[in-house]
Amino acid sequence: MVQIAQRELRNDVSAVLRRAEQGERFTITVGGRPVAELGPLASTRKPGAPDRLAAVLAETPIDTAWAVELRELRDADAATTRDPWAA
Repeated sequence: MVQIAQRELRNDVSAVLRRAEQGERFTITVGGRPVAELGPLASTRKPGAPDRLAAVLAETPIDTAWAVELRELRDADAATTRDPWAA
């Protein structure tokens, strides 16, 4: 998270807010100590375009070895984890 002094925020609030709107998060400091956080509202975050996601997936080869390793790790974890809700 980017730290920004209160003075810098005051002097360039519109630029900082534009950066926050784009998803950047800030810790606001006063006298060098953190006092607040500034960032985008969760409700205003827009998901990526579906066609862009499809393009990324088409460009990225599937790593079957990783998928096998992940399945083995999940199975091992499931075999050794106790269900806290079981009687």
